Amino acid sequence: MQQVLEIVTQVRKVVVGKDAVIGSILMAMLAQGHVLLEDVPGVGKTTMALAFSRAMDLSYKRMQFTPDVMPSDITGYTTLLIGGGTGAYVPGAAMCNLFLADEINRASSKTQSALLEVMEENSITVDGVTHAVPQPFLVIATQNPAGSSGTQPLPESQLDRFMVRLSMGYPDRRSEVEMLRRHQNAVSLDSVNRVVSPQDLALMQREVENIFVSEALFAYITDLASWTRAQPSIRFGVSPRGTIALLRMSKASAYLSGRDYLIPQDVQGVFENVCAHRLLLSPRAMVSGLTEQQLAKRALTQVPSPVVV
Repeated sequence: MQQVLEIVTQVRKVVVGKDAVIGSILMAMLAQGHVLLEDVPGVGKTTMALAFSRAMDLSYKRMQFTPDVMPSDITGYTTLLIGGGTGAYVPGAAMCNLFLADEINRASSKTQSALLEVMEENSITVDGVTHAVPQPFLVIATQNPAGSSGTQPLPESQLDRFMVRLSMGYPDRRSEVEMLRRHQNAVSLDSVNRVVSPQDLALMQREVENIFVSEALFAYITDLASWTRAQPSIRFGVSPRGTIALLRMSKASAYLSGRDYLIPQDVQGVFENVCAHRLLLSPRAMVSGLTEQQLAKRALTQVPSPVVV
């Protein structure tokens, strides 16, 4: 537990006033999930990812997605030898522990699918040969909600591959003043110290898997997902993949709280970030101004919370 707190301390050296987002990204990492950051430029998304990679000693690569990025740029390719035959495999950008896919919605659908396949399979297949990505493997992808020209928004089926969708947002006044003070004092990413290794992170991920979950909480998670599927204002509710993601994130929340068992508050605390982007609203709901976040909050008020002793 002390290691987890130290990771947060290191990231907070360069990311000011975003403790909730730092905690959510760390939970997703512990739950072996991928993160989608939907935000305007310049709020510190890349700095956040770099700080985590330094604190955990993760190999890190970043790719700026543009319309001309090819699937082979992500997966890699096999060289050809003069006179015929194939040569060595040349790794792509995804062959790392932590991959930052910047503005993923600006790449073609084919390129997006190549990355999402790696996220799902934890391996890359090129010319019939499968190459495992380093473990742990985590993706932080960003989408810029402003400026839709030339973009390919991720369809709902692909959004479902991300464990959580988060937004950092602009800092408050106090945090921005502190950010300027640290910039003046030359506080940079070099100040972020390594506190755990990739092997330590993998060990913590296994500990999260072993968090105890009672039958009542299995039923509660299932009931929340079922509620989203039964609402007339929601065309498609939380998928079974989303239900599993909710369980894993809830267990990571319990782990960060220092418990080896799950309580309803763990589920409620992560429900919106895990499930809101998995909801596809009906046309009538969209016209009336309802949002996925509002419906996620409504689910928590209408599905009875179990009493766990």
